[in-house]
Amino acid sequence: MVKRIAIFGSTGSIGVQALEVINANREMFSIEVLTCNTNDDLLVQQALEYKPNIVVIGDDKKYQKVKEALANTDIKVFAGEQALEEVAAMDVYDLMLAAIVGYAGLKPTLKAIEAGKAIALANKETLVVAGDIVMQSAVKNRVPIIPVDSEHSAIFQCLVGEMRNPIEKIILTASGGPFLGRKTNYLVNVKREHALQHPNWNMGAKISVDSATLMNKGLEMIEAKWLFNLQPDQISVLIHPQSIIHSMVQFRDGSIKAQMGLPDMKLPIQYALTFPQRIANDFPRCDFRKFNTLTFDEPDYRTFRNLTLAIEALKKGGNLPCIMNAANEIAVYAFLRNRLGFLEMTDVIEKTMGKIPFIEKPAIEDYYESDGEARHFAADLIKL
Repeated sequence: MVKRIAIFGSTGSIGVQALEVINANREMFSIEVLTCNTNDDLLVQQALEYKPNIVVIGDDKKYQKVKEALANTDIKVFAGEQALEEVAAMDVYDLMLAAIVGYAGLKPTLKAIEAGKAIALANKETLVVAGDIVMQSAVKNRVPIIPVDSEHSAIFQCLVGEMRNPIEKIILTASGGPFLGRKTNYLVNVKREHALQHPNWNMGAKISVDSATLMNKGLEMIEAKWLFNLQPDQISVLIHPQSIIHSMVQFRDGSIKAQMGLPDMKLPIQYALTFPQRIANDFPRCDFRKFNTLTFDEPDYRTFRNLTLAIEALKKGGNLPCIMNAANEIAVYAFLRNRLGFLEMTDVIEKTMGKIPFIEKPAIEDYYESDGEARHFAADLIKL
């Protein structure tokens, strides 16, 4: 059976690599939906190559350009945030690759779950913002959520065949990013171009900055709580600069399983698209003779305070992770436009977390409202 795929966020790093995986396995997949926010040129190029049923351009102003570029095809073209949600609910695909970056991925993913579609989740913010509601909906609608993040894919793979064996803890590994070992006197002068130079992974700008501040690892801790039904004290982080061990699971008997491989996102993408199968590929293989030393260390919580803030949000719960995520998205946006310093991002996030009212048991509307309030407050702090 050919699996029908919808890629929400097809022009980003994950979306582009997913299309490479699909292109190598055309007999297994058909592309039915492609969406992006603003990169209309690449969206059109992808649409002409893969001939999807539907494309959606998030930016309304670019609708006409995309429409005209695809006028000689049978591809349906839609635009805008509402269109993303409506297409997510359509019965034209089997599996959504949720690769929209940030909070913007939440509503389409919820619509897909409500429509009973399997989710390959590359958007960690969906669970950071409203993990309780998302997972409740997935259980209610009997929808599998297969993680694509390398760390969560690693844990997921370690748990195959272990469903009756309780987890004692999970260990999320982190490369440490481009500023591993640096202190605040160095980081105060860091610029955009420095933060985007990740030593191991090829990622989009927002995720690269999150990796540099270690916020990405904090977001992953919160995501792991919901994906694997864990308590905060069951989730730990280790710095592992080589990025060969992607994460580990420790069971109650003390045994530890690790998933290992080269730092290449195409492997977890392929696994999510083909689960429960493993299919052959020509990806580079890990040669342990070239990695004869694997090292581990504690994160520097004092220097990289974003991770400390994320752990606070993880433990307190409620709408605090949503508030933190919104402030972080605004802070990263400002940093990437040279409107905010590297260390100042943490200050904006901390102040926003202390200002927006805490709600212990939020409804979905509370999450939407908290997100908006946090964004406005953070933007005012930065004077965007």
